[in-house]
Amino acid sequence: MNRSLVSLAFTGIVYLLAHGAPARAAVYTNGSATAQMRVQLTILPGCTIAATPMTFNAVQGSATGPMASTSSLTVSCTATTGYNIGLNAGTVPNSTETDRLLAGALSGNTATIPFGLYQDAGYATPWGNTQGANTLSDSGTGAVKVHTVYGQAMLSATMPAPDVYSSTVTATVYF
Repeated sequence: MNRSLVSLAFTGIVYLLAHGAPARAAVYTNGSATAQMRVQLTILPGCTIAATPMTFNAVQGSATGPMASTSSLTVSCTATTGYNIGLNAGTVPNSTETDRLLAGALSGNTATIPFGLYQDAGYATPWGNTQGANTLSDSGTGAVKVHTVYGQAMLSATMPAPDVYSSTVTATVYF
């Protein structure tokens, strides 16, 4: 056992001699000089946006009138950065920002269901994609802000064929 302790100590001494012991910094007393080092970080204006799906309740049998649903837009912008949120017409042909359409997924189903997207729960302010006209304006705080999208689908007395009706609307944050 003593032999292994001596061997271990010898190995440590050989390692220190081969790699050198840590050097100590010298101390100088002839004087000193200084310089200023600027440290800088630039924050550029920026925003991110995410959207949750809007799903209307399923309808069985016949129903007429408006159906309501909501979605959330999560926006994060740098502090004091002004922004607008726009929603386009969606992916269904012939949809416009003021007359959006949901289309069926089954082959041969050409029926559509009209729907609207609004900035308020009273459905008074339509939500579009034209800055200065029908987008929602706000200013960033550096933290996440959540904006609610209010949706309203209109069912007429003539019910379309059973199907899943949908559209994909693109939300854009302009900053």
